[in-house]
Amino acid sequence: MERITARRSELDALAEELSKRLEEVQAEREELVIAERALHRLAEQDRGEAEAAAVAPVKAQVAGRAVLLIPHRGDDPDETALPGDYRKILAIVGAADGPVQVRTVGEELGLEVAVRGKLEPLRAKMTKLADRGWLHKRPDGRFTAGR
Repeated sequence: MERITARRSELDALAEELSKRLEEVQAEREELVIAERALHRLAEQDRGEAEAAAVAPVKAQVAGRAVLLIPHRGDDPDETALPGDYRKILAIVGAADGPVQVRTVGEELGLEVAVRGKLEPLRAKMTKLADRGWLHKRPDGRFTAGR
């Protein structure tokens, strides 16, 4: 009888331990289901953002301000990835017979070209386009259509 009681006590302890382990396993499985759902949602968001990024220019935060990032020109240039003012600059430079100065592009855009400070932001945009391969900046400071 003592052996039966001792064995029953051992089995009760084992059953209690297994019950605790089962609860831990079930809790971890529930956490994994939640993590899997969150991962699927993030993947869907990333997919949606990637599709939106393919259509619209990418926005970023610089010094607390939202700015548009100008993508590098790829093998298949898609000007729709650029903001409207950059597309206008490309169109003006592309329509020119040869290399153009920043002043000429500024005149086409209707800027006050007599005020040098009004041309500097345009020069920065054109230089950014040249850095990304959309335009070519010549040593004399004039620009031509890229590649």
